[in-house]
Amino acid sequence: ATASFFLTGNCLRMSEHKDIIKKIISKGHYVGGHSDKHLLYASWDKRNELLVGIDSLTADFRQNRNELEKFGINVDKLGYYLPPYEWYNRESVRIVENLGQSTINYTPGTNTAADYTTPGMKNYRSSQELIDSLYYYESNKGLNGCIILIHPGTHKDRTDKLYNRLDEIIKTLKKKGYRFERL
Repeated sequence: ATASFFLTGNCLRMSEHKDIIKKIISKGHYVGGHSDKHLLYASWDKRNELLVGIDSLTADFRQNRNELEKFGINVDKLGYYLPPYEWYNRESVRIVENLGQSTINYTPGTNTAADYTTPGMKNYRSSQELIDSLYYYESNKGLNGCIILIHPGTHKDRTDKLYNRLDEIIKTLKKKGYRFERL
């Protein structure tokens, strides 16, 4: 199974991640940008409000591309960009589009993206709850064409890492006839 990985510049610069990133690339997975510094582009409360200037967003995007290039990735062939926090607005989408990429996001309702939550948060969801939610979505709507987001790195306070159950998820969904493909 191939997948798509969207990495921040911060992640790409961490020496402890270099070997796994090289392995991901060598296996033919899509590796694209997720911003350099993981800036929040749009207000949570007033989504139309851009929280960073056009120049700051552009610089963050380009620095992320520079870090991807250090791994031999031809950034001119990258078509997709996953915004930080998976949160964006029309203006940030337009800016990224003008820089040559399309903004994408996970499929709403699959809920696996909540794997960043920690037990102290009101919105905490255990890995089992996230898996159950994914399977519930699948049983009601199917997963053909869906983008399932699982964070490859989460806060140390979350000891229940969803990515540790990825094999189980893949095997279960493959038994149901699903294929996993890169973008």
